Amino acid sequence: MASEAPTGPSAVAAANATAPAAAWANLFHEFAALDEDLHRAFPGLWLALLAVHSVVSLAGLALNGLALYVFCCRTRASTPSVTYTINLVVTDLLVDLSLPTRFAVFYGTRGCLRCAFPHIFGYFLNMHCSILFLTCICVDRYLAIVQPEGSRRWRQPACARAVCALVWLAAGAVTLSVLGVAAGGPCCRVFALTVLEFLLPLLVISVFTGRILCALSRPGLLRQGRQRRVRAMQLLLTVLVIFLVCFTPFHARQVAVALWPDLPRHASIVVYHVAVTLSSLNSCMDPIVYCFVTSGFQATVRGLFRRRVAEGEPGAGAPVGVRKSSLGSGHRRILGAGPGALTQALANGPEA
Repeated sequence: MASEAPTGPSAVAAANATAPAAAWANLFHEFAALDEDLHRAFPGLWLALLAVHSVVSLAGLALNGLALYVFCCRTRASTPSVTYTINLVVTDLLVDLSLPTRFAVFYGTRGCLRCAFPHIFGYFLNMHCSILFLTCICVDRYLAIVQPEGSRRWRQPACARAVCALVWLAAGAVTLSVLGVAAGGPCCRVFALTVLEFLLPLLVISVFTGRILCALSRPGLLRQGRQRRVRAMQLLLTVLVIFLVCFTPFHARQVAVALWPDLPRHASIVVYHVAVTLSSLNSCMDPIVYCFVTSGFQATVRGLFRRRVAEGEPGAGAPVGVRKSSLGSGHRRILGAGPGALTQALANGPEA
């Protein structure tokens, strides 16, 4: 005689415990099916995106590795902007490292949920961290340039480190929520997450860009102050372009799928993969932001390459004593030239 199914409170509790695990398993199988369907239906597009991912991964590793070395080993200033930028570089490096594993996981270890979870969770975590850290950099630049006196209390290294910790925690919570929505959440959660995680940062950056434009229009602004505000405006405009190019397609696709769940599957698959590829492109575009964070980043990078070229040429490097004496004479020339030259030298130094 066939055994009867267990009933009662224990059976209900067991079913409730296994339901989330089954939902997450189905979620990762859905992500794997998206890659497999693209490979099956559009092999040419799959190869093209694979090539783009390879280029993005290699270029991102080189650019962000260099940026991490410059900010950690060649930058003495421990400003909030540098702290946020170092965390942004780390997120970009993790994205670059996750790109090669995407195809290896889905085509080398197909069906391995333990292998798929670190890749999927890490990829979306780093995308959300990038959005939030870019917003932090823009807010800090605005406060430092437009409201330097009133914001000094909030622009302390300890405060910046606490904000970074909150960003990682918030990005982790958002990532779990996004994956839960992908596993079958309601439309209202999709809209709420899109507003909080994408539209709100975009609105903040847009408002601060307008405020800096208004600040630039003030009459009587010193040349040094105008240069710093122009650089801050360039930073915010660069971040706006990154948001529009890299992050808007992914979030627009999320909202479209939530509103119209009966979209043709092939069209949805193509849009998803193109949006994910564009979102990974931010790891190569973020180094443009680094050039505007501190005034010495570009000079430091140029100095590193010039020193390598000089070391490769025999007799190109000057003796240490000569460099020291020239450095000392340079300082003496600045100090002896009067207060105007000293003010100019201080204005050209690293930003706060």
